[in-house]
Amino acid sequence: MRAEIIAVGSELLLGQIVNTNARFLSTQLAEMGINIHFHTVVGDNKQRLLDAIKIAEQRADILIFSGGLGPTKDDLTKQTIATHLGTSLVIDQEAMGYIEEFFSKRGRAMTENNKQQALVFEGAAVLKNHHGMAPGMFYQNDTHTYILLPGPPNELEPMFQFEAKPLIAKDIYQNRMIFSHVIRFYGIGEAELETRLEDLIESQTNPTIAPLATDSEVTIRLTATGETEQQAWEAIKDVQAEILNRVGHYVYGYNNDSLASKLKQTLIDNNLTISAAESMTAGLFQAELASIPGMGQALAGGLVVYNEEAKVKQLGVRPETIAAFSVVSKEVAEEMALNVSRQFATDIGIGITGAAGPDEHAGQPVGTVWIGIAYKGLTHSYQLHLSGMRNTNRIRAVKFAIHYLLQLVQNENK
Repeated sequence: MRAEIIAVGSELLLGQIVNTNARFLSTQLAEMGINIHFHTVVGDNKQRLLDAIKIAEQRADILIFSGGLGPTKDDLTKQTIATHLGTSLVIDQEAMGYIEEFFSKRGRAMTENNKQQALVFEGAAVLKNHHGMAPGMFYQNDTHTYILLPGPPNELEPMFQFEAKPLIAKDIYQNRMIFSHVIRFYGIGEAELETRLEDLIESQTNPTIAPLATDSEVTIRLTATGETEQQAWEAIKDVQAEILNRVGHYVYGYNNDSLASKLKQTLIDNNLTISAAESMTAGLFQAELASIPGMGQALAGGLVVYNEEAKVKQLGVRPETIAAFSVVSKEVAEEMALNVSRQFATDIGIGITGAAGPDEHAGQPVGTVWIGIAYKGLTHSYQLHLSGMRNTNRIRAVKFAIHYLLQLVQNENK
């Protein structure tokens, strides 16, 4: 099945708001094994919306609309689609009752145009709006399915999840179970991952295989259908086993795992504590770890030693080490890691130093990063050559630090 998402609203074209609805809907549809080939954004103009509908009907089976269901003159989505389909708009009494109750409870007069929000296509399945006033619609004719959703994300997301999605599943999969499983990778690019799995991706049927690169990491979503969830999972298992056989070295977790959450669990499972000394990342590493609930069981604390003086006075890095190798070096990163672990009496210490940009630092090119890890009496170091903007480099340095630490601890405790 193919779907196209059509977002309606001039504010999207003007850049006044970001179209987060398209991202949410694409993710949800991918989980169901429905292909999204096009996203369309169209302003509040009847003719341009009509043109977009006609184009989408030529290349998609399901048309999903967001926005334009409100009470004002520029909310013209359902009126335009109704005219195009030759169907009538009728009042949904349940929705009207909810709208009237909304104004009554607040002691406000309901203007006539608010009744427009209760209009739905005759014969459509009405999608209840539990977080706003305008209901959505699920409408089918002989050739297409049309799903109309409100624009505000706090209304659209639950409406799609709990009202529209079950109808799509019932219609497309005849009540078969849809099961998705995400494999998370770090340290390998999307292009290389896809190359290694190219034959599997090209021959995919059930499950489908969907690679995605996000936030410095890569994921693969496996989606299968079956009479039961267990049957769907059985379809996934063999494909996952082959993927792990080829690129399992880069796998750090599954589904809702993140690098930080996986590290937290690994540290706790092995009864390990950690402290950090940060230069270029200036506390980002500790902040990333602290974003995970329960990290206090493993994270003792750390120091931000942004300049040379702080490294020497607060952390005890030897001036002769800096003089001999510079502050952006393997030797300084390792001393930072070892000294912070001693100061905080932790099992693991990590030190991060580098040239974030936009200018070189300590004679090192922009993007040069050294990560030092002190663990079990030994120091380990890793060099990065990053190529992003300043803050992108800082964030990527944090991600790589967690990645290397996770691999080190897991390998040492196999």
